Amino acid sequence: MVQANAAYPFTETDLDRLRQPVLEGITRPEAWRREQLQRLRELVTQHEPEILEALRHDLAKPDLEGMAEVVTLLQELKLAERRLRTWMRPRRVRVPLVQQPGRAELIREPLGCVLLIGPWNLPFSLTLWPLVSALAAGNTAVIKPSEHAPATAELIERLVPEHFPDHVVQVVNGDGAVAAQLVRQRFDHIFFTGGGQIGAKVLEGAAANLTPVTLELGGKNPAIVLPGADLSITARRLVWGKGFNAGQACIAPDHLLVQSDLRTPLLHAVAEERLKLYGSNPLESESLACLIHDRHYGRLEALLQEAKDDGRVLLGGECDPIRRRIAPTLIAVQDEKDPLMADELFGPLLPVLEINDLNEAIQRIQKQDKPLALYLFGGNDRDQELVLNSTHSGGVCFNDVLMQCGVPDLPFGGVGASGMGAHHGEAGFKTFSHERSVLRRPFWLDLPQRYPPYTLKPETFRRLLS
Repeated sequence: MVQANAAYPFTETDLDRLRQPVLEGITRPEAWRREQLQRLRELVTQHEPEILEALRHDLAKPDLEGMAEVVTLLQELKLAERRLRTWMRPRRVRVPLVQQPGRAELIREPLGCVLLIGPWNLPFSLTLWPLVSALAAGNTAVIKPSEHAPATAELIERLVPEHFPDHVVQVVNGDGAVAAQLVRQRFDHIFFTGGGQIGAKVLEGAAANLTPVTLELGGKNPAIVLPGADLSITARRLVWGKGFNAGQACIAPDHLLVQSDLRTPLLHAVAEERLKLYGSNPLESESLACLIHDRHYGRLEALLQEAKDDGRVLLGGECDPIRRRIAPTLIAVQDEKDPLMADELFGPLLPVLEINDLNEAIQRIQKQDKPLALYLFGGNDRDQELVLNSTHSGGVCFNDVLMQCGVPDLPFGGVGASGMGAHHGEAGFKTFSHERSVLRRPFWLDLPQRYPPYTLKPETFRRLLS
């Protein structure tokens, strides 16, 4: 098991050793990077049964949802392997007339040794996903898995040394104190996936060394339902979005803004689709994962119990503290002052608020922190453009949920309270690279007008620069 209070296992000496291959230029060639990506591919493909078992242990994750973690990681690897040469290629930059002859370019070079802090909700894929970009960009890495998913953390700690030399990738397990000590070290970049409160502490710890940070957080992602939506499909996708990983996904729909005249038929559709997806007793469904630990379950169960006491549960409400299971549940909410609207729920509870029209939904969204994802079902092209032009979010998906994360070429990241920076595809490669500006000048033309005593008239100088 992960030793929550183990002695601190990583030192500045270890960090210097991991940074050395980058400083020596060993990690720069394309061949080295491809070798590391192949190592990671073998780590994933050769241990699929163990990965699925660890995810079952930590989150009672159905095998299909566990396999989604494997497949998305392999998709990212495939894209990196296919595009690596293009991403590495220097970018030519036009040189102004007054600086000619000369040649300018941007060179993407490795940052050094990076720290990757993983989450517990998708503890395998989201911990190793940024490693794809980090290795493709020519970095070495330290991985800190979440201690709240101990079986997966232990598996990663065991598998990484089997596939990577310890001067390329290392794993450090431990509790929040270990993570805090890591963050205070002089890494060349920190990539954190998790909640906003811990993200703020990561940012604070990194500030001492001016370490750049990417934060993948979350937020209260709204889902709007307007006329024009296919209610059966909308209901099916919403139930799946809240049931997937028991709602423990940073891009899961957090609350529902439904136009008043659609509320009743949508609720009927959700009831029908929930029955199809999870059966008459969802707590016994093999397709429903559990909540990560007792504290997280207790927080959600308390919110659910308060709603039950007020008679506001519209559908569902089944829960099992022994197995930490809560069925996908719809709860009526009047306004943003409700406790269910205070923080990101990160679970299978879905508050439902009535709206008169899209303008009211937008006004409500504008009052909140910028979410990681925003969903709109129905409406028309003008409605979609209005949402895009009047709101801010990390990403937008029309007529579906979660699926935007599965497009490898789409950058994934938050804005404002939902995060900073992005990864996936070329965006991830850029995150873990420094774009170095290079200008090459010859000796054979050296105009005397640039040197004192200055004889060039200011008006002539302005015309030359223009």
